Amino acid sequence: MSRGSGKGPSLKDKLDGNELDLSLCNLNEVPVRELAALPKATVLDLSCNNLISLPSDFCSLMHLVKLDLSKNRLQQLPLDFGRLVNLQHLDLLNNRLVTLPVSFAQLKNLKWLDLKDNPLDPVLAKVAGDCLDEKQCKQAAVKVLQHMKAIQSEQDRQRQRKLQAEREMEKKREAEQRAKEAQERELRKREKAEEKERRRREYDAQKAAKQEVEKKTKKEAMQTRKPASSSRAPQPPRHKHSWSRSVLRVLLFALLCVLCALAACKLTELQHQPLCVSVNTLYEDVIAALQNHKTLQNMLQQNSQQ
Repeated sequence: MSRGSGKGPSLKDKLDGNELDLSLCNLNEVPVRELAALPKATVLDLSCNNLISLPSDFCSLMHLVKLDLSKNRLQQLPLDFGRLVNLQHLDLLNNRLVTLPVSFAQLKNLKWLDLKDNPLDPVLAKVAGDCLDEKQCKQAAVKVLQHMKAIQSEQDRQRQRKLQAEREMEKKREAEQRAKEAQERELRKREKAEEKERRRREYDAQKAAKQEVEKKTKKEAMQTRKPASSSRAPQPPRHKHSWSRSVLRVLLFALLCVLCALAACKLTELQHQPLCVSVNTLYEDVIAALQNHKTLQNMLQQNSQQ
């Protein structure tokens, strides 16, 4: 720790009423813990030291009313510097500050401010003014607070717009997700309906094929029964034809027998037998009867000629 930061008692030795003078102590860092133990020290002078930055816990010194940080090498203030809500007098002369933290707008009790001899942003430098006298430093406090409040409001609006945009984007994503899910559900529903329709067609096709096979089988069975019945139906005519053929054969056989007997009675020695005599007589009577018919006579003549 740099010289002058010391222990509690040494700081108490420097305490004069509510004023604590730590200027020209060649400090490189602020003894925040020791300062926090001295809540009576509402006026703190840290000018003319070698401070480059303030620790973040410096903002816990909310009891400070007057703070002198002039003639150091501060490049920036802590982001939550606005927690020093009781601060009324702030001297930042001759540092290396370019901008102030947005939380600076929360220093609602600030009545006096000096930002001279800092490489401030041109807009901030114009707002702060010169602070050449008490009046100008008071005006600087009011104007800088207004300026920082405007910046804070603009940042809040930007943050709100960003949040709104993010919410809109999130709503859009959710809507797209819902639409996608609805589309997927509709697709699954359509695919399910198509699958049901396909299975129904398959079932109908199988049923139709089965009915066609049954119809064909029934038709073949009927066609098989029809030839059997038709083959049995003509059987009586077959018996009739076979009977007539049998009669014809018998007649032909009888005729053949008669012709053989006639030939035997005419051409053999049997012609003198009583039976053959009767046969020959019958034959001659028949021939005589047939000769009366002219056509038969011609035929007999032709036969005799032959």
